[in-house]
Amino acid sequence: MATWFSASAVIPQLRADWGLSRGAASWLTIAVQLGFVAGALASSLVNLADVVPPRLVIFGGALGAAGANALLALAHGPGAAIPLRFATGFCLAGVYPPALKLMSTWFRRGRGTALGVLVGALTLGSASPHLVNGLGGLGWRSVIVVTSVLTVVGGAIALLAVPEGPYPFPRAVVDPRQVRLVFANRGVRLSSLGYFGHMWELYAMWAWFFAFASDSLFASRNTAALMTFAVIGVGGLGCVVGGLLGDRFGRAETTAAAMLSSGLCALTIGLLPKWAAIVVALVWGFTVVADSAQFSTLVTEHAEQAYVGTALALQLAVGFTLTVATIWLIPIARDAVGWRWAFAILAVGPALGVIAMSRLRREPG
Repeated sequence: MATWFSASAVIPQLRADWGLSRGAASWLTIAVQLGFVAGALASSLVNLADVVPPRLVIFGGALGAAGANALLALAHGPGAAIPLRFATGFCLAGVYPPALKLMSTWFRRGRGTALGVLVGALTLGSASPHLVNGLGGLGWRSVIVVTSVLTVVGGAIALLAVPEGPYPFPRAVVDPRQVRLVFANRGVRLSSLGYFGHMWELYAMWAWFFAFASDSLFASRNTAALMTFAVIGVGGLGCVVGGLLGDRFGRAETTAAAMLSSGLCALTIGLLPKWAAIVVALVWGFTVVADSAQFSTLVTEHAEQAYVGTALALQLAVGFTLTVATIWLIPIARDAVGWRWAFAILAVGPALGVIAMSRLRREPG
């Protein structure tokens, strides 16, 4: 997942080299989201993650994402870069949903914790470009190359070291009707509504925290990059803790608590003095993704078992579509009301997610 935010992490350098506008900078991230949506929808239509062994899909997706990302180093402006970012997201749709399904074949008990570990690893991968950039001394093309290499290594590990586990899902055949049937399942539908509220907040926070930190918290760009890595990266620990709590106390309860906390952080972070904003940022980074794996776990438990991969891909596709709106809205809100209130619009999603989880909690079983 290191290629996801590779361009977002070097936007200040790209502004200097390419004369990048704010709109074009947004599209470097939005294009990845749209590419992921397109890839997830395409894989859903042909039930790719349910028909082809997941580790093969992961390896192919990793190679494609790394290749598209590496070509970014040859680009000289957003005209070439934006299609390459779309292609990167499209290929990463072959990494994330199949990885969730593959991990699920290894666990019946403790599946929420297991998927929490996996999403925590994906979170660290997403944060890694900010670490590479924050270490300083590297040009933006070096950051692009390093993240491509990391993505290939991850894909190779999946291919060579992670066969399906002892609890495989039933084999499926291509059935496009499953796309229509996924949300007819009430458990999947409520779980997905909670996930959609979570996604309204998550990627906009990840995409724009570096800009917030650079403008409001730190004079040094390298320090802001390292802080961004810490804020996103601490979410890896949040995912693990969320998994443990979900398995112990219930997924609906855990996700609702995480969304309540992260929504409050979104509302208040722009109003606080610098030292308090740094503390709240770390709490926000921990809670904003702590619930993510639990929504995926709920889908693996409620969906038609032969088409779990399709259900996961479709849930992710709709969720990532919503992220486009908030990634686009944050810089507009910042220009209109400043960073004091820009992140507050993200709190709407967690609030709606809490309502969905309260309804899921009342479902039998």
